Amino acid sequence: MSGFIVKLIVCPIGVILASWIFPNVNFAAWYQPIIIGVVLAVIGYYMEVGMLRKNTNWVSTAIDFVVTTLVVYFGAMLFNGTHVTFWGAVLTGIIIGITEIFQHYWLLGSGRVDKEEPLTD
Repeated sequence: MSGFIVKLIVCPIGVILASWIFPNVNFAAWYQPIIIGVVLAVIGYYMEVGMLRKNTNWVSTAIDFVVTTLVVYFGAMLFNGTHVTFWGAVLTGIIIGITEIFQHYWLLGSGRVDKEEPLTD
């Protein structure tokens, strides 16, 4: 649960930071990047629960990048006056992906993501 709380803080901050840094990520209102960040946090948390293990760390991070890019790009289309180009969404995905690397190492190192290995025949 602490991983989810960290995501609820880090993801919106990452999207807000991207909107400040990149000229091709423009939100019309202050709450829009926060909403997208919260959506990313919820999706990212459930992806971690389902996929994150020591041997899938980099795969999970890569999928986080792809999902973040798609959510930012298509999610921005839901808001009036917001303009995010595909490359702006990719750059935002890179920022969130970098934060995910540190979050995954923290979760795996602290044992907060201990899962049973799947049964194989």
